[in-house]
Amino acid sequence: MWDIFAALIAWAAFFLFRKVAIDNDRFHDVNQVFQDSNFWRGIIFLPVAWCCLYAIQGTYKNVYRKSRLKELEMTLTASFLGVIVIFFALLLDDHIASYHNYYLSFLMLFVFHFGITYLGRLAITSHTAKRVHNRQIGFPTLLVGSGPKAFQTYLDLENQAVYSGNLFKGFIQVNGHVDPRLPNVMPHLGTLADINTIIEQYHIEEVIFAVEDCQNDKINQTILLLDRRDDVLIKITPDLRDIIYGSVKNNSIFHSPLITINPRPMEEWQYAVKRLLDILISLIALILLSPVFLVTAAIVKFTSSGPVFYAQERIGYRGKPFKMHKFRSMYVDAEAAGPALSKDDDPRITPFGRIMRKYRLDEIPQFYNVLKGTMSIVGPRPERQYFIDQIVQRAPEYLLLQKVKPGITSWGQVKYGYAENVDEMIERLRYDLLYLENMSLATDIKILLYTVIIIFQGRGK
Repeated sequence: MWDIFAALIAWAAFFLFRKVAIDNDRFHDVNQVFQDSNFWRGIIFLPVAWCCLYAIQGTYKNVYRKSRLKELEMTLTASFLGVIVIFFALLLDDHIASYHNYYLSFLMLFVFHFGITYLGRLAITSHTAKRVHNRQIGFPTLLVGSGPKAFQTYLDLENQAVYSGNLFKGFIQVNGHVDPRLPNVMPHLGTLADINTIIEQYHIEEVIFAVEDCQNDKINQTILLLDRRDDVLIKITPDLRDIIYGSVKNNSIFHSPLITINPRPMEEWQYAVKRLLDILISLIALILLSPVFLVTAAIVKFTSSGPVFYAQERIGYRGKPFKMHKFRSMYVDAEAAGPALSKDDDPRITPFGRIMRKYRLDEIPQFYNVLKGTMSIVGPRPERQYFIDQIVQRAPEYLLLQKVKPGITSWGQVKYGYAENVDEMIERLRYDLLYLENMSLATDIKILLYTVIIIFQGRGK
């Protein structure tokens, strides 16, 4: 509500300033402000536009965890970008005596909007931080560990000079040993095998790993399993960093320095833009490729018996199964003997199926998956659970790929291509992990350009 109120007040204050300081209107003529169409356009549309910009930026996520410095940075950035758009959209064609007045108008609009917006946010953030420090609000936390280190970590966090907000719901037992002091301060909730159930049951927001040095190898896969979730913040004691695959940052929490595993490879605004581009590109592709879509569907129908489309269960974002849609390129019951990857000269592929795969025509229906939100244009290729189980036994870091939505194309597809067996899938995994570590909108555009080249060269399989 404050952002809407601030946008209205800032816009009205700016117009009043222009009338008095720039247009030199007498104060009793200021009612001309209400006759300016741009004033009313701003009053009606700007609050909504500002809130949309803030949402894209990620302002309204994790509001209890924000610092005053982070709030300042986000407000400053959004205000500057938003004022530029407003200036060119509503103000640049106004009749002003000199460019000096343009510069002054830009500066004052920025000052009014940023100042009023941040003043309210500063008050809200300070009040929220005070409530956290006073233990009025906090973050449901699960402690993974049951030895002396776990108990010491609990003491460090509880006895901080300024409370950080961890509300311990309980601890998880590791390797059978339980420090007798732990059950006196929090309940024993179960073992590592129960961790996902415990997270859901107690609405856990933070998981802190504090295990003994000899237990590190026991929790590697557990951390990887949790790291694919972006709704849980994972923190670990410093000596566990060597078992982590992925992005970490040092986060000194007063007396107890912990390492925070970054749950999101990109900034929130990049995710919002990526999703917007996914929708726009998919709509454009389905419209422009509709003749190809219809012709391909007709040829599939009349060249082999069976349905035109093929829906196969794949594992996607956060390990959730979904149906991936393709044009059918194999004969019906091609996997009657069990799941199998396609190979060169695979007898299960129809003659027209080979042509579709070569130019990736069979993947056109996956734009529907993108519109539904189960896939992205660019992201690691989704696999079936049957093959994931085999991959994870040898390369548990594969689970990190489930931190993001799977894609129609990927860095692994571009640089390595299709895999014919589990060994090749593991080799291709290196490229997908590299994408995860360097995930950005620029990287997505690069992968798309490479994919277009591959399609025109007919290098699919």
